[in-house]
Amino acid sequence: MPKKFIVTASLFCLLFIILAPSIISAAGLVPCDGTLDDKCEWKQLAAMLGKIYDFIVGRIATPLAILALVVGGIILMASAGDPKAAGLGKTMIWSAIIGLLLALSSKLIINFVLNAIGATKYNVQ
Repeated sequence: MPKKFIVTASLFCLLFIILAPSIISAAGLVPCDGTLDDKCEWKQLAAMLGKIYDFIVGRIATPLAILALVVGGIILMASAGDPKAAGLGKTMIWSAIIGLLLALSSKLIINFVLNAIGATKYNVQ
């Protein structure tokens, strides 16, 4: 149990080190400052949602998927013939590839659904 905790804690620390600059750089997501001179409008809400989407896909989902690919590859190489470990590595690699493809193609999926229901005014830019 302590070994599992140490591995989990070290992976969490590594993940934090990788994602900390991305989280800190999220300060520019809101396009208006909310003062009386610069009131937020609906078009700025749409711009903010687009920035949040780009932040989540570009700075969180993509690095996590790449990290999962690397960890899956390391597990696969270190399996040393153990079929359970090799299966876990392959599963991690395929899951990361599918997640990365879904994250990167999500704009296409969202726009396709919006076009299918006739809401072309709200397409994601």
